[in-house]
Amino acid sequence: MLGASRSSRLKTAVTRAPGTRSVVARFVAGEAEDDGVRVARDLGRTGLRVSLDHLGEFTSDPAVVREATQASVSMLRRLAAEGLAPIAEVSVKLTALGLDLDRSMVLDNAWEVVSAARQAGTTVTCDMEDSTRTDATLDVVRELRTEEPSVGAVLQAMLRRTESDVRDLAYAGSRVRLCKGAYAELSSVAFASKAEVDASYARCLGILMRGDGYPMVATHDPRLVDLGERLVKEHGRAADTYEFQMLYGIRPEEQRALAGRGHTVRVYVPYGKDWYGYLMRRLAERPANVAFFVRALATRG
Repeated sequence: MLGASRSSRLKTAVTRAPGTRSVVARFVAGEAEDDGVRVARDLGRTGLRVSLDHLGEFTSDPAVVREATQASVSMLRRLAAEGLAPIAEVSVKLTALGLDLDRSMVLDNAWEVVSAARQAGTTVTCDMEDSTRTDATLDVVRELRTEEPSVGAVLQAMLRRTESDVRDLAYAGSRVRLCKGAYAELSSVAFASKAEVDASYARCLGILMRGDGYPMVATHDPRLVDLGERLVKEHGRAADTYEFQMLYGIRPEEQRALAGRGHTVRVYVPYGKDWYGYLMRRLAERPANVAFFVRALATRG
């Protein structure tokens, strides 16, 4: 499935399949800015917070980079205008802002987004991508934090280096989203088995919870959610010093249940036309997602 996320031939087949869009709607808000705003508003009414991601990554065309930058800036202005900034931020993939093209370009574009978030009264989190871009991504985050400390970082527990990165980033004011990771990686840089990834996640989460930063616990795994709740209690963390995060369309009942227990819960909401790669990674994470997708396509076909 992860290989399929980069396959142009399979992308064409999936996007042309009958009923694809209605199935994708479970995991993606829609293709337009209005769709992201609508979902953010609906989730906010249920007590949930939101991180909106304009889909797109691995961009090599400067014109597309500019469009992606403007899409995030436009969303931030929209959130401010509609009073949603208190409950919604944006997430950005730095390759969509020019990371693979030029360092000064990605910094300029990222700072434009961060400035728009500051004016809107909300925050930005820089998504992590595959391991070949980890150092460059963290370098940009460090640079942005020199002027805007609220910029969020993302670390992937599947990478062998992450425990060290977590220790470096568990300082006061540092917002760190810890996820398992969803990219195909070599065994030399990433843990191969689910058990190893889970153990790494638990170790890294413990470091974050003991530290002075702001942990963002991004997982749908019930055991790791339980661990997060235990660590919050064990370390006496106030409700405004951490949050849980889950993806739009996955375990929505648990999202609401966590919020009902007094936790801040943020839902990662993707939107935009470039949904294919994102969808394939979501299917790769859980066999149940694949079964749902195939059944739905078969029914609508």
